[in-house]
Amino acid sequence: TDHFTPTVAAIKQAVSIPVVLFPGSTQQISGDADAILFLSLISSRNAELLIGQQVKAAPGIKQLDLEPIPTGYLLVESGTLTATEYMSNSKPLPRAKPDIAMAHALAAEYLGMRLLYLDAGSGGKLPVPTEMIEACASYVDIPLIVGGGIHTGEHAERAVRASFIVVGNAIEQSTGRSLLSELADAVHRAGAKRETPTPTGAG
Repeated sequence: TDHFTPTVAAIKQAVSIPVVLFPGSTQQISGDADAILFLSLISSRNAELLIGQQVKAAPGIKQLDLEPIPTGYLLVESGTLTATEYMSNSKPLPRAKPDIAMAHALAAEYLGMRLLYLDAGSGGKLPVPTEMIEACASYVDIPLIVGGGIHTGEHAERAVRASFIVVGNAIEQSTGRSLLSELADAVHRAGAKRETPTPTGAG
């Protein structure tokens, strides 16, 4: 919308950390941001989203001097038809097939992507399965982002094997700060569990 660029500018002015765009289309590009996820929907066989939109967006990104972050984007089945699936006209990866996700993740890494994004889609009913997150995280060396369908602290705790967790609709639709606090607490709790060494035996 016409409010996109002013919104990015307002966010940039309000924070001291980098502002990174997660664009839904070539219209969502702003020079007020610091960087942009340069997405390729590698789970799709839709050429327009594999390379077509990227070719259209590239000159504008260069002109605005935005840092592009090449990102392999994988849409994962979430138990319902999401806006992302509908608008992209692409089938998501099957939830019960982590091996298919792993092959796509490795292809993204071999293609030179710097990030991997597993997404259940905007408004996803179910989050990305923990088994798929763990399988991809252990299979590739690039950072992993997980989003979509994360509605509770439990969902966030299960997804913490990823490097980054993205929560959108759940926070937008909640009132107050309670959900945000719940999600943050869950992430810190899971992170602490991962860093705690496992006892090897009694002395």
